[in-house]
Amino acid sequence: MYEPRSEVPDILGPDLRLVLVGINPGRASAAAAAHFANPRNDFWRLLHASGLTPRELAPGEQDDLLELGIGITNAALRTTPGSGDLRAADFAGAGARLERIATELRPAVIAFVGKEAYRGAFGERPAFGVQARTLGDARLFVLPSTSPANATVPWHERLHWFRELAAFVDEIAGSEASRGTGALR
Repeated sequence: MYEPRSEVPDILGPDLRLVLVGINPGRASAAAAAHFANPRNDFWRLLHASGLTPRELAPGEQDDLLELGIGITNAALRTTPGSGDLRAADFAGAGARLERIATELRPAVIAFVGKEAYRGAFGERPAFGVQARTLGDARLFVLPSTSPANATVPWHERLHWFRELAAFVDEIAGSEASRGTGALR
C-alpha cells in the first residue's frame, strides 16, 4: 500500500501520553525538517507555558518529546506556503492513517492543533476541547491553531486550551496508568 511521505518526519512511538496533530508542514518546517519551525509560531512556547514540557524546546529538539511521552504528526503531509493552499485531496486517508496510529501505538490522547486539522481528517467542524469521537482507545481533543496566521485567537485563549489539554492528558493518562493499561504514562 502507498504510504505518503512528508518532508517533516513523524515523531511517534508506542504508548505515548499524547500525540499532537498539526494541519500540515509549512515551508519553514520543511526547510528545518522539524514541526512548527516558523519562529513566529507559538506552538513550542505554548507547550512549555501549559506545563506539557518542563522547558521551552526548540523545533530541532522535537525528538526529545518522546522522552516526555509526546509525539507529533500532521493531518496533511504536503508542504504548502499556508494551510489555505491545501486541497481536499491532501487529506485523503488522513482519518485512516490516524486510526492506524491510534490502534498500533496506543496513545492516551490525540490532540489536533487547529480545527482545520480535525476537519481535514474527519470532515466535521469541531469545537475546541474534548471530542465525542475516539480513535481506538485514544481520546481526541482540539486546540486552537498556533500559526502566526491565526490572529483571531489571542494568546491567553490559546494558553487556556493548552492548559485544558495538559489537565486532560494528566487525567486520562493517569487513570490508565493506575489501571495498569499504559506504559510510560
